[in-house]
Amino acid sequence: MDRPTKETASGLIQLNERTREIFRHIVESYLATGEPVGSRNLSRHLPMTLSPASVRNVMSDLEHLGLIYAPHTSAGRLPTQTGLRLFVDGLLEIGNLTDEERRRIETQIKVKQQQSVDQVLAEAGDMISGLSHCAGLVISEKRDGHLKHIEFVPLEPGKALVILVGEDQSVENRVINIPRGLPPSALVEATNYLNAHIRGLNLVEARTTIERQLATAKAELDVLTKKVIEAGLATWSGSGDERKSLIVRGQGNLLKDLTAIEDLERIRQLFDDLEAKRELVQLLGLAEKGDGVHIFIGSENQLFSLSGSSLIVSPFRDSSRKIVGVLGVIGPTRLNYARIIPMVDYTARLISRTLT
Repeated sequence: MDRPTKETASGLIQLNERTREIFRHIVESYLATGEPVGSRNLSRHLPMTLSPASVRNVMSDLEHLGLIYAPHTSAGRLPTQTGLRLFVDGLLEIGNLTDEERRRIETQIKVKQQQSVDQVLAEAGDMISGLSHCAGLVISEKRDGHLKHIEFVPLEPGKALVILVGEDQSVENRVINIPRGLPPSALVEATNYLNAHIRGLNLVEARTTIERQLATAKAELDVLTKKVIEAGLATWSGSGDERKSLIVRGQGNLLKDLTAIEDLERIRQLFDDLEAKRELVQLLGLAEKGDGVHIFIGSENQLFSLSGSSLIVSPFRDSSRKIVGVLGVIGPTRLNYARIIPMVDYTARLISRTLT
C-alpha cells in the first residue's frame, strides 16, 4: 500500500490515544453507515469512560485539525477527505480475505482452454466488482497478437471501420478517417492487399512489413488505396493511452444503497467521469509506477474530484516482470477499505501469476 505521507505522520503525532480512539470510531461509523455520529452516541461505544461533553471537546479539536466536519448545524460529525487519508494511511487495520473469497478469486482468474487474456481480465473485472460491490476497473496494454484477417468496411462519408481478426479469434474494431468520395473498390483492394501480406504477423511486424512495401508498391496500388492502408497503419500504431484497453464492469453496483439525493447526484457525476475514458486511463497509469496497492481519495485525483469517489488499484506484471496493467475498484469514499485493499492486491498478484 502507499506509504503514509509526512503530513499523515505529522497528523498522527498530534493525536493522543484518546483522540485517536474517538477519531477511529467516527471514521469507522461513517464507513459502516454513511451517517454522522454524535458525541452522546460515541460516548456509549468508546472503550474508555468519557462523558458526552468530554467527547465534544475532543471532536472540536479534531474539527480544528481539519479531520472531521459537521455536515449540518447541530448534526454529528463526518470525516473530511484529509481525515479519511489519515485513517487509511495510519490507523486502518487491513483484514484478511476469507478462504471462500480466495477460492472464488482463484477459480475466476484460472485461465480456461481457448480463453484469451482479455477474457480473463474482463472476468476479473466482473469478479472484483461482485465481491467489492463497486465498479471494477482493468486497464492493460493492448496485446498485438498474430493477425488472421483484416477488413475495411465503409461507414459514413470520410470514415471506415477496420476489423482486425486475430489467430486467437479475438476481434478488434477501429474507426479511421479516409478521403471523402472514396470508391468502394479502394477499400476492397486495400483489404485484399493487406490480407495477402499480414497473415501470421503481429501488428508491429505487419506495420513494418507494409510500410517497407508501400515505398515500392506504387505500381501495384493506386493513390487512394495507398491512403486507406496508411490511415489503417496510423490507427493501429497508436501511442500512449491509445495503446491501452480499458474494461469497466459493475457500474450498477454504484446505484445500490443510495441514501440521499446528493448520493444520486454524486453517482451521476461519477458516471460522467467514467465516460471520460482517456482521463481514466491516464489516472490509472499513475498506478503503473510502483508495486503495491494505490489509493486515491476524492479530489486527490482531478478526474473524480466532483463525484467524491475513491479508487483502489494495484498493478500486475507479465512474464518479464514488466508492469502491463492495473486492476482495481472505484466507488464512494465510504468504501470498506480493510476488505477491498487485500482483495485488489490478491487479485492483481493472481493475474500476474496467470500472465507468467
